[in-house]
Amino acid sequence: MILLKLGGSIITNKEKPLTPRKKIIENIAKSLKKINEPVIIVHGGGSFGHYWSVKYDMHTKPKKYDMHGVAIVKNSMIELNKIILDAFVKNKLNPYSLPPTDFMWGNKSVPNKIREIEKIAKAGLTPVTYGDALWYGNKKTYILSGDKIMTHLAKILKPRMCIFALNEDGLYSDLKTKKLIYELRGENPKISENKMDVTGGMARKVEEATNIAKMGIDVFFVNGNKPERIVKAVKNRKYEGTLFRGKNNA
Repeated sequence: MILLKLGGSIITNKEKPLTPRKKIIENIAKSLKKINEPVIIVHGGGSFGHYWSVKYDMHTKPKKYDMHGVAIVKNSMIELNKIILDAFVKNKLNPYSLPPTDFMWGNKSVPNKIREIEKIAKAGLTPVTYGDALWYGNKKTYILSGDKIMTHLAKILKPRMCIFALNEDGLYSDLKTKKLIYELRGENPKISENKMDVTGGMARKVEEATNIAKMGIDVFFVNGNKPERIVKAVKNRKYEGTLFRGKNNA
């Protein structure tokens, strides 16, 4: 079983509010048809959910945020999710939308609910969940990032591998020359946080990828603009990207 995160910068144009990258989504859907094992999809918010989260100053810490902002974030994520579902159906996939409220209680995951997601995936459906604004309790809400969802799911489901589809080739040791880091074993590189990304941008992805790798699961960062790299990673073929080597596989 594979966990695949579709970054917001891949499925949307983050420079232009509420703009999906439909051609890229279509290409990813076509590539997923080439994977012959269960896949669970998590997607980010990009210029949909993230745009409104920034506008209403909402973050990952539970707090009494503007409830109208919460409603708008949730509505925009449903809109983006529908765009992805439509593309998948068009390409003969069987997407099964799963809002994170289906397996989260407050900011804690519900193990039994997550195990059901695996059953759904093995039955021939493709579960699709996403980062969202969630109810925490006592009039508090918070932003649950898609990156964090990857860790929640990986901890319970122990997938064969996790893949993060990014808008870059992978993780760079030098941003100016774009020198690619091909493999990390136990390291936790320091990444400058993008202050405009409420879920922490690349810093959050590296943090969650490192946490997942410590569980003994290989994590791949690949360029989602070239979805054939997703397929190559799954099929253990040579590809360009960054591998966080699982602790037990080092």
